[in-house]
Amino acid sequence: MTSEFVTLDVAEGVGTIRLTRPPMNALNTQVQGELRAVAEEASSRDDVRAVVLYGGPKVFAAGADIKEFADTDYVQMVARAEALTGSLTAVARIPKPVIAAITGYALGGGCELALTADFRVCGDNAKLGQPEILLGIIPGAGGTQRLTRLVGPAKAKDLIYSGRFVDAAEALAIGLVDKVVAPDDVYTAAVEWASRFAKGPAYALRAAKAAIDGGLDGDLESGLRLESHLFAGLFATEDKRIGMESFLANGPGKAEFKGA
Repeated sequence: MTSEFVTLDVAEGVGTIRLTRPPMNALNTQVQGELRAVAEEASSRDDVRAVVLYGGPKVFAAGADIKEFADTDYVQMVARAEALTGSLTAVARIPKPVIAAITGYALGGGCELALTADFRVCGDNAKLGQPEILLGIIPGAGGTQRLTRLVGPAKAKDLIYSGRFVDAAEALAIGLVDKVVAPDDVYTAAVEWASRFAKGPAYALRAAKAAIDGGLDGDLESGLRLESHLFAGLFATEDKRIGMESFLANGPGKAEFKGA
């Protein structure tokens, strides 16, 4: 598939999923389809060990394309909402560490895209929010669910009920982002973070993500069963052998993993 607005570039184990739909990277139907396809490609490629989501130096993504939605009725929107949610879910399901590099605005669907990542780095001039309520609707691509799981129900309700934007300092304080840097350093900081994961044990990282994300969707007992199953499975990997032999010989943190 040839992508016009969403691309995947790979260097030294880090895949950058880049949105390039000026001026604001609005998530129209075409972008949604390309995003799903590129996320699935990043999931399947062995040379991609970690992923950075990036909208360029000016803006991350300012949300869905309202022009497409303005005249849509209920029946039409059922299918469109499922498609939008599905495209972001494909990103959330990438079985590798994913870091969102947020510059400028991450609003509405753009904020929801950032929420699919495992971590978020933003510039100190960034603005994030779920302003859908100002249009008479609510977030429809994970905002009510992923935001609540990340910052808690009270803070999520504050942002969603009011539709207000939060700056980088507040986003960091409430746990919406994990690191704030100068705007020009956002992409570099995200790639450096992803690079550390790219050198790690790929199957163990995949298992850790599956255990944590899967455990959030069920009760503790089910989560513990999932964890135990994934833990045992790692004893069939080459990286387990490398990690344990290195630990016994040289202590922790010295293993050079192969991702196998």
